[in-house]
This record gives sequence, C-alpha cells and structure tokens, in this order.
Amino acid sequence: MTSFRFFHAADIHLDSPLTGLAGIEGRVAERIRSAPRAAFEALVERAIQEQVDFLVIAGDLYDGTWRDYKTGLFFAEQMGRLYHAGIPVFVLHGNHDAESQITRPLVLPDNVRVFGTRRAQTFHLEQLSVALHGQSFREKAVTENLVPGYPVPVEGSFNIGVLHTALGGMGDHANYAPCSLPELVAKGYDYWALGHVHKGEVLNERPHVVFPGNLQGRHVRETGPKGACLVTVEDGEIVEVAALTLDIVRWAVFDVDVAAADSAVEVVDLIRQALERGVASADGRLLAARIVLRGRTELHSQLVTDVDHLTAEARSAALGLGDEAAWVERVAVRTTPVADISLLAAREDTLGDLQRMLKEASADEDLLGKMKASIGELIGKLPHQLRDGCEDEVLGAAVDGDFAALIEQVTAVPTKSD
Repeated sequence: MTSFRFFHAADIHLDSPLTGLAGIEGRVAERIRSAPRAAFEALVERAIQEQVDFLVIAGDLYDGTWRDYKTGLFFAEQMGRLYHAGIPVFVLHGNHDAESQITRPLVLPDNVRVFGTRRAQTFHLEQLSVALHGQSFREKAVTENLVPGYPVPVEGSFNIGVLHTALGGMGDHANYAPCSLPELVAKGYDYWALGHVHKGEVLNERPHVVFPGNLQGRHVRETGPKGACLVTVEDGEIVEVAALTLDIVRWAVFDVDVAAADSAVEVVDLIRQALERGVASADGRLLAARIVLRGRTELHSQLVTDVDHLTAEARSAALGLGDEAAWVERVAVRTTPVADISLLAAREDTLGDLQRMLKEASADEDLLGKMKASIGELIGKLPHQLRDGCEDEVLGAAVDGDFAALIEQVTAVPTKSD
C-alpha cells in the first residue's frame, strides 16, 4: 500500500445562527458570527498547505435548510480552491444537513463526492488503494442502525467508514444512527471517521474510531479548542492522528470565587484577572467567555441585584485587554448569602423541611434516575436550537443530564427571608 494523509472534519455547521450574542455589536460581533466560515476557510487553507491527499467531512456541513444561496456559494468557492489544489473531498450529510432539508442544492466542483442516502456507498481512490464507505442521512432523525448495511472491507485497500452517529448517545447527543463501538471495531475497517459528537476523541486504536469534534465552538456550551484531525498512513498503517486546532473564537466558562471580595470593585478585578488568564491561553484567538461568580459572600444580594451593571463592567474590563482580545457573553451570579442554606435547613418549619429535602435529593440515586427518565425525555423533545444554545443555568444542567447540579441550582435560589 502507498502512504498518504487526509483530513477528517465534522460538524462544521456553516452559517449556523449563533446564540448568546445579546449586547454585542461591531467588529467583535462580526468576528463571532463569521467564525464558522472563517474556521472552514482555515481548514481548507491548512489542507492545501499540508498537501493532504483528501478531505472527509462526516456530517453536519450545513446547519439546516439554507436561508439563501450564500451558504452554498461559499462552500462551492472553498471546494473550488481544493479542486485547483488536486484534493478530493468526500461529504456525508448528517441530521442537520439531511437531504430532505437541503432545498437549494448547487452543482459542486468535480472533486466533491457526496455519499448517497438510499444505501451505503463506496468511493475508491485507486492510486492510493483507499476505499471510503458511507451513507448520508435521508432525513433528520435516522433512528436505525446503518452499520450492518455498510459493505465488507475491500481487500487490499485501506478502508474508511464514514458515519454520523451518537454511538449510543455519547455526550447526551440525540441517538441518531445508533450503534456500538464493538460493532464498529468488528466491521474490519481501518479507520472510522465519525461525526455528530462535538467533543473530539479517539475511542479506539487499530482500528481507529475517531470523533474530531466540531470545527468551531458556536456558543458557551462548546468550550475549549476545536478543529479537525490530520491522519497519517504509512504502508497501510496509521502512524498518527493529530488534532489540529482551527477555531477562530475560543469559548470558555470561568468560575470566579468572590468569597474574599469586600466590594463590587474587587469582584470586577477578579473577573479581569480571570479574563487575562483566558486571553493568555487562547493563543491569539478572540476569547468569548461566561463568568460564573461563586462563593459565600455578604455581597450576594448586591451582585444579584446589579447583575446587568456587573456584566457591563466585565465587558469593559474585557475591552481593556486589547483590540478584540476578549468579550464577556454574560455574568452569572451563583453566589450564596453568608447566612443562608445551612440556617434555613435547621429551621423547624416548612421552609426548613424543603431545604433538607433538596439537600438529600442530590445524593438520592433513585430520585436522580427518575429525574433522568422524565426530564431527560422532555429535554430530548426540545428543538436543537434551545438545547445547543441554552443560556439558563438550570435548563443547561437538565440538558447536560447533570441532575445533581440541577437540584443544587434550585437549592441555591435565595428566598425573601434571606
């Protein structure tokens, strides 16, 4: 077999409507809104620089039906760049860009191959002895296991399976195209290029089963470095799967302990220090951060009351760090009063009973299981825009399936008697 390299990307969500951008305008707003496109341009540029042999996109290239032709024209332009560089591209449609949702298809350059929806399809790169197998989603919610319909490995070729799946519900993603890791391993392919789960992870080696994660974080629930995988194959063996960071905007959540702060001015200074550390670790990218204030403090009531002013102060501190260095998405106050929950729980009345019950509930495995079954079912029915871009801490805990944290959020809500 020959040696070659390829990029594996997924979950690009071109022109996805971003959430959590209230109160932002100007160049920072445009930089955040254009980040998915800019990250995709960076992927294409890197593919040309690295002279990779091909690119695989494992689903959710788009975010749904196009609002106009601009999304498709942008993609066609980028594919034209790869065409002139001699780089083939293999695209599989996932739940967000299922065939039924693409209402305005455009003819793409000849280097682009799209996996069909009726059955698993195989594309061959004869000069590299590579066979790529995949099946695009024909509709948004594909609930059947597609893996049994994928063909047997092509003898004498390096076999790549391309699949959009949650692999049994990883990361609380909708369990589309359900399958198991042992099932993928047993298929006999050399590499599984997966998509749908937005956290990058190598689940198995030899054969490699890989989620590259999404290319660009789109909101505060998609934090940390994002990008794609550069896979190097020598004589039919994978020698490296390198995670390349390609994001343009770096989302982050910073917990700031304000228990020792004596004034709102000191709180703002602590926020500024957290932002400084975040900017330093963002490697020149725009830092988009949520600040979560924590700790037991006598400033609790003031912070809760003045959260809008506090957010403005935090954004001002971010602007002071440099041109387009950082932006604060919001400030969330999760502090507690100095005399609060423990005293309330000691009271011999209904309020005390309620606090004791909530405290015990967070450790009640039976109750947490029931909450997962009932609340989890409800969350699964929410539109993806609400789940993906959730700004509310309580709803966010429910979406994450962290029901102990959900109880903690409810418990920490101050009462009028505090």
